[in-house]
Amino acid sequence: MERWQHILKKSLIKAHQLSAEFELDSAKMERVVAEYPARINPYFKSLIKEKDDPIYRQVVPDEQELFDQVGIDDPLNEEGDSPVPSVVHRYQDRALLMLTHQCPVYCRFCTRKRFVGKVAISREMVRKGIDYIRAHEEIKDVILSGGDPLILKDKELEEILKGLREIPHLDIIRIGTRVPGALPQRITHKLCRMLRKYHPLYMNINFIHPREITDEVAIACGRLADAGIPLGSQTVLLRGINDDPEIIKELMQKLLAIRVKPYYLYQADLTRGTEHMRTPVECGLEIMKGLQGRISGMAIPKFVIDLPAGGGKIPMLPPDFVIDMNEREVLLKNYEDKIYSYPQPEHEPEHDKVGCDDCLR
Repeated sequence: MERWQHILKKSLIKAHQLSAEFELDSAKMERVVAEYPARINPYFKSLIKEKDDPIYRQVVPDEQELFDQVGIDDPLNEEGDSPVPSVVHRYQDRALLMLTHQCPVYCRFCTRKRFVGKVAISREMVRKGIDYIRAHEEIKDVILSGGDPLILKDKELEEILKGLREIPHLDIIRIGTRVPGALPQRITHKLCRMLRKYHPLYMNINFIHPREITDEVAIACGRLADAGIPLGSQTVLLRGINDDPEIIKELMQKLLAIRVKPYYLYQADLTRGTEHMRTPVECGLEIMKGLQGRISGMAIPKFVIDLPAGGGKIPMLPPDFVIDMNEREVLLKNYEDKIYSYPQPEHEPEHDKVGCDDCLR
């Protein structure tokens, strides 16, 4: 057993463990964990400094999860876009392949809260998913997800990567994960040597708060980057955790410093049990406005909403950046609230072929 597996094995999972560790009402914990499982591994727990801090609120169960009257179990209609149990095929040229419903920590805001930590994905289900991808030549890009793909053992993960790389029409493989930030000990030299055999391979890592960027995380991301894997970040906006321009600015700067390119800033999904964590959309727009001109363009993510009922992702921009647009000009407001005019290209006069010497030759 590798070191990361020993760490994972010591996770807080049971209601009585959580109650004792964080001095919580055991009966309430029993009710929440029975509906939505918990897992807090010792590394991630070490980042918690006090009750209700930004790390605590991400992973410690809360009774409010049971009283959500707004959220729905499958907010993105993934099951409606699932031709076989392990595949979500919404966009024509790409598909999501789910490998497991296990994670290094169980985030209380998870989109797949309905089955993470509960339902198992069998190897046979994954094989059928790979068969589906093989049979659909329009799929050029596959995202490995779950749960967290990097929770699998190296041998299991390589078997899947090898099977996908043997599909001629598949160009790109992406891995969606929280492991480098939540269990960095999992990112071993051995894992990285294996992953680099299956390029082009990309990785999007879930980071929520700047306190997650530790020395161990920097080492883990450095190993992945040195293995030639481009790294991107995905950050969910969460009430009382990171819903502040300065916090997001600090996080994005720290990510660039460890070779992770900010990619998506997500409006939280309408997942049942997470309503108390959602922010207004205006919050995200204000954060994007606060980043513009005050941080490197490389550090500015796209602010997106993954539309309910499977509508897909759409980017959101602060509406007052573009004041007016017509045939003559575009009026724009910059980060200092100064207004500038950008002239539209002039319409070329209609070409007179009759009087044109070149046309008459």
